[in-house]
Amino acid sequence: MSKLPLLIAAGVGYVLGARAGRGRYDQIVAQTKKLVGSQPVQSGVTKAGETIKDQAPVVKDKVAEAAHKVADKVTPGSDSSDDIVGTYSTTPSGNHVDVDESLPWTTSSDDSPRT
Repeated sequence: MSKLPLLIAAGVGYVLGARAGRGRYDQIVAQTKKLVGSQPVQSGVTKAGETIKDQAPVVKDKVAEAAHKVADKVTPGSDSSDDIVGTYSTTPSGNHVDVDESLPWTTSSDDSPRT
């Protein structure tokens, strides 16, 4: 675990749990604003923004490619549609089972067939 998230969490915990009063709270807020406004932090924010702008088209293409792959797997093609026979259902565990719709369907609490 890196030190930065730990330090941020400790700082937030201190601010939220501090009983030092309004003066200490104002001091912490002022130091935080000074840190966020500092040159190293601002240059890091600028660099991160530029990296995001530069990589956005690459990420967009990869996401589109992945979406097409998933769509191709989910959408049955003309060859695979010949294999589908009857009506299919799934069990809670996700296993496919054949369902014969000509048979009456009942539940454990209702013994009358559904139509």
